Amino acid sequence: MSAEPLTHVRSRTVCLPERNIDTDRIIPARFLTTTSREGLGKHAFNDWRWRDDGTPDPDFPLNRPEAQGARILVAGRNFGCGSSREHAPWALRDFGLRAVISAEIADIFRSNALKNGLLPVVLDAAVVDELLATPGIELEIDVAAATVALPDGRRYAFPIDGFARTCLLEGVDQLGYLLKQTPHIQRYEDAFHAR
Repeated sequence: MSAEPLTHVRSRTVCLPERNIDTDRIIPARFLTTTSREGLGKHAFNDWRWRDDGTPDPDFPLNRPEAQGARILVAGRNFGCGSSREHAPWALRDFGLRAVISAEIADIFRSNALKNGLLPVVLDAAVVDELLATPGIELEIDVAAATVALPDGRRYAFPIDGFARTCLLEGVDQLGYLLKQTPHIQRYEDAFHAR
């Protein structure tokens, strides 16, 4: 999959302070009947966002006017736990999010997110608690430097695998990265077989 490179995310935040938000909460299983990434955003957090009559729940944080256009989600601990559905990061990306910040992000979700251009950011619990207490704060995430900057100038580093960071910066997934190496691979093959 090729996507636009992700070098920086500058955005207001939207906050979901709940812990243990699992992938079924992110994208309910009944919407997993597609292999397309497009259109899943309308079902992100479906059972929280919509009332039984199909109208948006105005109390849900992502439905509030101040959340419109936010590209950074700050969530409670253990975000993305549960099943390994790749549809979860697809739905969040299609919804417009580019990064998720939490004190703990489930390993499989983190892996799926990185492969699909969604940046999972793990910060110290005290920092995340501060962000959850100030929804709508403007943050800047520098992917190359692996830092999150707050408006007051404080910067916090976060861990990210070097290869995953390269893929995000280049806007490719693992296969896309390998395909970009085709000329180098071919030169090696030609030299090897010329011996």
